[in-house]
Amino acid sequence: MKALAAGIGVVFLSPILLAGAGMMMASSADAVQSSGSFSGCLNDIDSDKVAEQVTKILDGASGKDVHVEGLDLPAEQVPNAQTIVAAGLSLDVPKKGQIIALATAMQESRLRNLGYGDRDSLGLFQQRPSQGWGSAQQIRDPTYASEQFYKHLLKVDGWQQMTVTQAAQAVQKSGLPDAYAQWENLATALQAAIVKTFPGTGDATDDKDEKPSTSTTGCAPSQDGSGFGRIPEGSVPKGYSIPKDADPKARKAIEWAMHQLGTLYQWGGSCTNAHGPDPMGRCDCSSLMQQAYAHAGITLTRTTYTQVGEGKAVSPAHLKPGDLIFSRGTAARPEHVGMYMGEGLVIEAPRTTKPVRITPIKDWDILAARRVL
Repeated sequence: MKALAAGIGVVFLSPILLAGAGMMMASSADAVQSSGSFSGCLNDIDSDKVAEQVTKILDGASGKDVHVEGLDLPAEQVPNAQTIVAAGLSLDVPKKGQIIALATAMQESRLRNLGYGDRDSLGLFQQRPSQGWGSAQQIRDPTYASEQFYKHLLKVDGWQQMTVTQAAQAVQKSGLPDAYAQWENLATALQAAIVKTFPGTGDATDDKDEKPSTSTTGCAPSQDGSGFGRIPEGSVPKGYSIPKDADPKARKAIEWAMHQLGTLYQWGGSCTNAHGPDPMGRCDCSSLMQQAYAHAGITLTRTTYTQVGEGKAVSPAHLKPGDLIFSRGTAARPEHVGMYMGEGLVIEAPRTTKPVRITPIKDWDILAARRVL
């Protein structure tokens, strides 16, 4: 703590930060980079070596024996980089945008989720509550901070034709506008290494321009869930209980999934600790299904694209509690999955910024249904 306090003291006493009104516009990225920054770009990045080290960290290595040039705390920095990439993928931000975001966070915070900064700057991107980026609590959420950066980036006219540093500066408006360039090569290597760790990413990116199918089977179970009225997100509708005739394993899966209600969606999240502080422990649609059934002793594959081949096909008109239902995209390659709970209800992890929730099946265009028991 003394070292941290001393570091903060150096930041606030820096002549750069005291040198006039123009420099007062600098974010704490400037402060973070003012000591120990690189004199130039990290040009000699070994992408294969970065991928190897990134994999070690994401597989649970402590970081003591992991060495990535430019990252002095890889056990902390790599998971934060993973969150940034995941947020970009979930928002369909192209590869270049993800690289810009990583380079920006490296410059602003060294990929650390800081609880301090210049004036009220906080978090990975040193965003300021007073400048409309969100509350302090929101900004300290790496997923929220990443999404906000991307949303601002996508509003910049012509950002894809800009250099990394020009695009980053257009969002950040830093007092040191040229500083982002030094991180471009490392950001590129990190993005390439991390994106490979998300299941199905390579296949999914090939279909970005394909328009989702609006076809539907036209079938639905006898109950459509409309009798429960409006269901507040993250809550169990009044009067619902798991049907008594539900398969015991389906019951366990549904019960476990219900314990995740209200937790925020995270694209690529493992759903192994949805209530914990790590965004990547939260659930996306397919990991919610996988982990719910894992707690019932049933092994499912990881992605929506593969889960649609699990078990056996069933008619949407004859669903049972625990059946998986698929929507968006096509029947052969659906983009979303939920679990039928009985009584015309479905539990799902819907999309970025939304919590795990229960919805009426009338709101679903069912492309396929599978029974995995």
